[in-house]
Amino acid sequence: MVRDVGLAEELAQDALVAALEQWPASGVPNNPGAWLMAAAKRRAIDEFRRNKRVERKHEELGHEFEARKGLAPPDLDAAIDDDVGDDLLRLVFTACHPILSTEARVALTLRLLGGLSTEEIARAFLVPEPTVAQRIVRAKRTLAEAHVPFEVPRGEERVARLASVLQVIYLIFNEGYSATAGEDWMRPELCADALRLGRILAELVPQDPEVHGLVALMELQASRSRARIGPSGEPILLPDQNRARWDHVLIRRGLVALERAEKLGGARGPYALQAAIAACHARARTAAETDWVRISELYEELAQVTPSPVVELNRAVALSMAYGPSAGLALVEQLTSEGALEHYHLLPGVRGDFLFKLGRFDEARVEFERAASLTRNARERTLLLERAAACARSDAE
Repeated sequence: MVRDVGLAEELAQDALVAALEQWPASGVPNNPGAWLMAAAKRRAIDEFRRNKRVERKHEELGHEFEARKGLAPPDLDAAIDDDVGDDLLRLVFTACHPILSTEARVALTLRLLGGLSTEEIARAFLVPEPTVAQRIVRAKRTLAEAHVPFEVPRGEERVARLASVLQVIYLIFNEGYSATAGEDWMRPELCADALRLGRILAELVPQDPEVHGLVALMELQASRSRARIGPSGEPILLPDQNRARWDHVLIRRGLVALERAEKLGGARGPYALQAAIAACHARARTAAETDWVRISELYEELAQVTPSPVVELNRAVALSMAYGPSAGLALVEQLTSEGALEHYHLLPGVRGDFLFKLGRFDEARVEFERAASLTRNARERTLLLERAAACARSDAE
């Protein structure tokens, strides 16, 4: 209504304060949402009156409410209740608008939809709180200055914007699942926030297979969380995990979401394909039973849908598991020569693993040490240095 995310947030907060002040004495109204909306609208009208724009803004906000002279929640019940889902979806598309930088989209989404404070967002991404505050302020200003409409786009624009929404949610999840930097291997609270946002989006956009694909992917990956960390917080890699500690409720939810995505038909997108890969792991009772041939085929399909050197690196791992380390090493050597992943720590980490399995311990040690020097995560660095030390011991033997 006010065409300004920052102002809307302030008005909503003012309405919540009013509720905290009045409801203990007057009781909770029949429709709390309608009461809050009415209170926020009155404050918006007061704001515009102070700015001498009351007549024009009265029309935008609905001057018929002003004529009632008082808060009457029941009169607004139907309007508020019917719009909640649509309003939330519009807010998702606004917070994840491509006009914003990726960092700004993430911060604004967590602030407006995840319910996180600026301090919590800063702590989650290991950046100074003033940096996050600036990102949020700039994001709100950018949306206001660009007159970004509070709406769900249509047609091709909706496809592009939805891709941005899914990217932001998965970026939040990934940062929680494998922390980029810091002392912790995982940040489960970020995974939980991303999962909640994904589940909400799946209810709001039930006919889009990629939305369900993303939810399936996050559910299946999150199911391994308890098994990914040892007693002292150290990382435990997939082949070494105790699968009895996997969350089978999340696995079932993930498989159901994947089935929903597949039933909707059409070409499989990147999230549905990655979910299908995760499902191969989830269905295997032991690491030895994993269908690596099928996983390598899915990665090949994913590489065609979303060409990326990171996808190719993952395909190299699948090839090594399906056909031996030499098959994976050939693809890794190609990626190394191309240079796109020159500063990506997982490239030397994967190459080191292949070389170790081939008995080339001295070369493997060099790769693990290089990977350790490139990662910003302390737990991962320790793991890589331990693997380098294991190479030195094996070479000595």
